[in-house]
Amino acid sequence: MLPTGKRPPFALNASVLIALLAASSAPTPLYPVYQDRWGLSALSVTVVFSAYALALLAALLTTGALSDHLGRRPVLVGSLLLEAVAVAALASADGADTLIAARVLQGLATGAATSAAGAALVDLDPPGRPGRSALTNSVAPAAGMAAGVLAATLFIRYAPGPTVTVYLALALVFLLQAGAVALSPETTRPHAGAWRSLRPRVAVSPPARRAFLISGAGVVAVWALGGFYSSLGPAFVRLVAPGAPQAAGGMVFFTLSLSAAVTVWTTRVLRPLTATVVGCAAVPAAVALSLAGMHLVSLPAVFAAALLAGVAFGAVAQGSMRMVLARVPQSDRSTTLAAYYVLSYVAMSLPAVGAGVLTQSYGLWTAAHLYAALVALLATAALLTLALTRTPAVAAGPAAGSGGRRLRSRQAVVGTARCGDTLESWHQAMNGSRATRERARA
Repeated sequence: MLPTGKRPPFALNASVLIALLAASSAPTPLYPVYQDRWGLSALSVTVVFSAYALALLAALLTTGALSDHLGRRPVLVGSLLLEAVAVAALASADGADTLIAARVLQGLATGAATSAAGAALVDLDPPGRPGRSALTNSVAPAAGMAAGVLAATLFIRYAPGPTVTVYLALALVFLLQAGAVALSPETTRPHAGAWRSLRPRVAVSPPARRAFLISGAGVVAVWALGGFYSSLGPAFVRLVAPGAPQAAGGMVFFTLSLSAAVTVWTTRVLRPLTATVVGCAAVPAAVALSLAGMHLVSLPAVFAAALLAGVAFGAVAQGSMRMVLARVPQSDRSTTLAAYYVLSYVAMSLPAVGAGVLTQSYGLWTAAHLYAALVALLATAALLTLALTRTPAVAAGPAAGSGGRRLRSRQAVVGTARCGDTLESWHQAMNGSRATRERARA
């Protein structure tokens, strides 16, 4: 039973997603500060970044369906309180070890909270606008990351003690959100099986395996590129322009995140194959422009490369997910998306650690060239595979938005058309909310 006043709870859960992802990206502009203060190496920075990504992945795989059994409110309140503790720990960190521990705690809290908040948005999806929750779940993370980087950069520039004050501000936000969620109505009916739901299950549904394979190289390429900018982006800016303001290091990832959010919105009207091809084609251009900025000592070229990388990330993330989900039955969607995000987060974290190792041994100049070559090769392989492969899911995948709704009316016999006509958020599917299943059966 949905609450009668749906708009405030919907906005509240959307704000939770934005705040969580803002907190996840807030450390990016602060990495140079940590390096100067504690003498951290590039490898240490990438390990700190990867610790968060892997902890988030573990939380998604174990707690993704927990709010179906306990209810959205208790999972969200507990996760938001844990998130407040995590950012407070970040504020009091005094070295790499405590920073890693705080980031692991933050990853666990973020994974649990985003699953519950995403499912709550599905529960609150208005019947007259059934795609609103999917679009919100898709745009909010990228928008949140952009907001977090921008806020941390402004704190570095204008606030005293930026490594403390930015996290205390976030802790206050999470405490206020936890109180608001506690007072909001429950959006689902809890049921038994909470302990059993914690068992991880990763598999790719047979109808999705071909699309998963042909888009996999592109997914790895864009997530690896995002991991580089998120962990070593500020160091890369310092290499290109040592005299640039410290804020420039954080703003390069802000540029990527904002560009990705805008691209998710604009490419929703494209067919999945078209969006994926556009994104993969942008990757080699982005890395080439980034290297050109390094050789020409041009900071504008580096920012233009980050903008193009955001286009690549947003287009591939949207298109490949829709390709994978286009023919997946509702019952297999959560496990297929779990596999998709296992690939994504591993691609984001492990190559970043590899880049840290290379930087430690050979310097960032050499590491950037090798990393760029790897990402460009993956994107090129993805383009060739997409050009040579034709599957029903790829060739006929519908576009999102109004085009997708028109296609539904023409192809109502296809039981999984809803999955293809909008970008079904991974938050929704991993939670497997009963509200979604009921709408699918309807």
